[in-house]
Amino acid sequence: MSIPLSAGATLHPLAVPARADAADAGEFRELARVRNLVYRELTGRDEQDLSPAELLPRLRSREEQTTLVWTARLADEMIGRVVVDLPHEAGSRVAIATIELRPLAWGRGIGRAILPHVEEAARAHGRRVIQNWTEQPTADGARLESPTGHGSVPNDHVARFLTRSGFSLEQVYRISLLDLDDVARARSAELLAEAEAASSGYRVVRWTLPTPAEHLDGYAWLKSRMSTDAPSADLDADEEAWDAARVRRMEQRQAEAGHTLQVTAAQHIVTGELAAFTELGTGTSGSTTTIQHDTLVLREHRGHRLGLRVKCAALQSWTAVAPTSQRVITYNAEENRPMLAINEAIGFTARAYEGAWKKELT
Repeated sequence: MSIPLSAGATLHPLAVPARADAADAGEFRELARVRNLVYRELTGRDEQDLSPAELLPRLRSREEQTTLVWTARLADEMIGRVVVDLPHEAGSRVAIATIELRPLAWGRGIGRAILPHVEEAARAHGRRVIQNWTEQPTADGARLESPTGHGSVPNDHVARFLTRSGFSLEQVYRISLLDLDDVARARSAELLAEAEAASSGYRVVRWTLPTPAEHLDGYAWLKSRMSTDAPSADLDADEEAWDAARVRRMEQRQAEAGHTLQVTAAQHIVTGELAAFTELGTGTSGSTTTIQHDTLVLREHRGHRLGLRVKCAALQSWTAVAPTSQRVITYNAEENRPMLAINEAIGFTARAYEGAWKKELT
């Protein structure tokens, strides 16, 4: 059933198909194409590209969250999508909403007409906070400063839409890129030696998913701590409960998407505890840009240069996993200076910024 919006646009609930190549999955495949187009038009880059088969596991509801999906159309043309994720963490107040429209549809009031439907869905599921993460293209001119005192985003069309819609900027993420060339490999090898000297009480362990049984619980604990130990400003950060079963479900989604994910961790030699980790992943083609996913050093193990050690050790081994991948992209909160200092030392450079926004529903 279509929902009329403005300027002749309509919103359409999407039933996520069982398979991306199914006969009835044509609308989903078109959504994947338009999604990639939106990101390319907004950022000028293609690291976010996903095939329909890669996108499908991300949009399917699962034990940890419910995901609602709509497509936006202008006449007969799909111009964007809307996604609302509803985490199932105990007591969660949060709905994570994404409204993505092609720039050709901007300025017609379509986004403003979509927002009440997003809010209605959030309220229907007992949520009182909507959060949104949006990358904004680099631009000169006025900027909005993060209330954390670290970072800013352009006060552009995206920012004006969000502020006029009742959202407040809470945090800024830096998007950084590293060229995987001989210079970067030599630099990371040198830094790895320095980090090893400062962390003699630890060893590096590494695996490509699936996780070995002896590391399942430790890896699950590290993933849980990502939700509490990483900087989150004044956002409502749900404490995620990870266990071995949740890790296995995540691994199944990665396998379904055809993705490779390598985990590099620092293990405390005396206790055997996993103390730090980083993840590097790539898509179905090993030549795509590598994504650095979660990276964390447990608070009780900080001060031994473990973040530098796991990141450099991961980069040193990554060539054997994805020898044709030419770049790594990573996202970090601007106030996370320890991690940004590591990235800068390795050679990552800032390319863009992403705002984390919040709206309290009355």
